[in-house]
Amino acid sequence: MLPLVAAAANRSGSARLWQWTGLLHRGLDDHAAALAAFEEAVRLAPGDASIAHGHARVAYEAGLDAVALFETAERSGPPSSDVLIGLAAARWATGRGNEAEAALDSILMQVPMWIAGHVQLAQLRALMGRAEEAYASLERALVQAPKSLPLWRALFNLHLEGENYAELVEAILRAEAAGVPGPEIADYAAICAAECGDGDRADQLFEALPGEAMRQSTRIWFVRHLLRTRRFAQVGPLIDAEIEAGGARRGAIWPYADLLWRLTDDRRADWLSGNPALVRAFDLSDRLPPLAQLAEYVRSLHIARGEYLDQSVRGGTQTDGPLFCRVDPMARALRASVTEAVKAYIAALPETDPEHPLLAMRRDRRVRFAGSWSVRLHHGGFHANHVHPQGWISSALYVALPKRQRGDRADAGWFKLGEPQAALGLNMPPTQLVEPIPGRLVLFPSWLWHGTQPFSDGERLTVAFDVAPPR
Repeated sequence: MLPLVAAAANRSGSARLWQWTGLLHRGLDDHAAALAAFEEAVRLAPGDASIAHGHARVAYEAGLDAVALFETAERSGPPSSDVLIGLAAARWATGRGNEAEAALDSILMQVPMWIAGHVQLAQLRALMGRAEEAYASLERALVQAPKSLPLWRALFNLHLEGENYAELVEAILRAEAAGVPGPEIADYAAICAAECGDGDRADQLFEALPGEAMRQSTRIWFVRHLLRTRRFAQVGPLIDAEIEAGGARRGAIWPYADLLWRLTDDRRADWLSGNPALVRAFDLSDRLPPLAQLAEYVRSLHIARGEYLDQSVRGGTQTDGPLFCRVDPMARALRASVTEAVKAYIAALPETDPEHPLLAMRRDRRVRFAGSWSVRLHHGGFHANHVHPQGWISSALYVALPKRQRGDRADAGWFKLGEPQAALGLNMPPTQLVEPIPGRLVLFPSWLWHGTQPFSDGERLTVAFDVAPPR
């Protein structure tokens, strides 16, 4: 890092060096330094489209009003999907959601094959509390191009990510009626049959898939199907093969390996998730900003009125944008506190194991975050059980909690680990329950199933993040 910074400073007239410096600072999650570098790059090359886009992106992630910067980037070069989507996100973040929605919809009327735009608009409408309208632009485009496979698959993906299986069944039937060849969407038909509990049909459809259709994402759904139907002898070799394959395939399979090994009393279950040092709680109440002030700050970031289409929140809202990249003092103090706890967690891990998904990672690297956000639950809200396949270490930091109500169960609102997604139908209880306490931070492997028990009333305010796997 230092040689590039020095080069940029010494060759002060090089806008490109300042741009690269800004990108490196951004990669290290230092958005204050990234902003300064991009500001210098913009000064030197005010008409450069890539520099203008990078400046806007860093400002947005830093929690600043980046609308004007994205508008400048839009004017600086040819039409760019990334710039247009960033502009929509920036408008939403500054309370201009209706403007963002109208702009995206107008573009999609002219460019109906812009898949990323459809997905962004669907999420935006869901966050605005109008999930019933989320798919409207895709449906309109399909009227114009009823045989478009990319449009149909985009619609299928949104239904699948939202676990809207009844809608997915109906969409698959409509695609076939429109003339889309069955083999082109056979993977979705197989997944849908499995998730809807039609085991015999799922068997037939998965069996009929050609080899190239059984890509990584479909293999995971097939593994789910075999686990759900308790064919453990059949699923075991598939899981072993995914682990042996390594890379992204290995990362995606660990949550299901854990379930299989626990169900079959395989000793690898203890190796993978049985060590108590993998789940730890830290009391940060004396290191965080005053909790009442922190709660007020985090609460102010919750501008959504609805839930993401593809997240685990049920009965609440989740913030948009990387919370720990914000440059305001409260966010920086929050980040500093949790970073020290993450370092303590990593330092206390058991000895390195080159085969273990958590313990194989290097521990001498700077802590970087793959994502950070806040969740605000209310009136019976909860997190459905899920995993974070893109992370290394995940978290829950309790900022404010509801008061216990008459009739609440003893573990209302508690954090639970090890209980799989309900849709798998395995009826496995949690392996661990953690009591939420304001100021408590829980750290655990990202591939470990986790969720929360519902509570009856009040507000449950948390901060969460994923630590990125070390490079």
